[in-house]
Amino acid sequence: MKKILTVLLIMTMAVCAAACGKKEVVSTETTVYEDGAVIGEGNTVFDLTIVNAEQKEVNVEVHTDEETVGAALMDCGILAGEDGPYGLYIKTVNGDTYDYEEDGKYWAFYINGEYGMTGVDVTTIAEGDYYALKAEE
Repeated sequence: MKKILTVLLIMTMAVCAAACGKKEVVSTETTVYEDGAVIGEGNTVFDLTIVNAEQKEVNVEVHTDEETVGAALMDCGILAGEDGPYGLYIKTVNGDTYDYEEDGKYWAFYINGEYGMTGVDVTTIAEGDYYALKAEE
């Protein structure tokens, strides 16, 4: 009986450990917008600049009723990623995908030209602020 209980306990712990390490995919596909696009719907408006690894810059005007930048961009379909231990890990923006573990590049989030001290998913949209997502190594 002790052996059976031990085996069941070990199997339960293995399943729990596997589930804890698994990242939940938030989204995998994005919509690609052209420079100057006006996207979304809502009363709050902010500007977003996207710079990919080839230094192609796309500026869009985002309209939303969401409270956070991340929620607004997910709602517009402009970014995709997965939940990680530190919040949303952005993998794709405007059709360009980077994964630091695979290619050494990642999407950096900027607020008013400064590297964001909060993640895109928890940054509250503030009137007059502008945001950027830039591919970096």
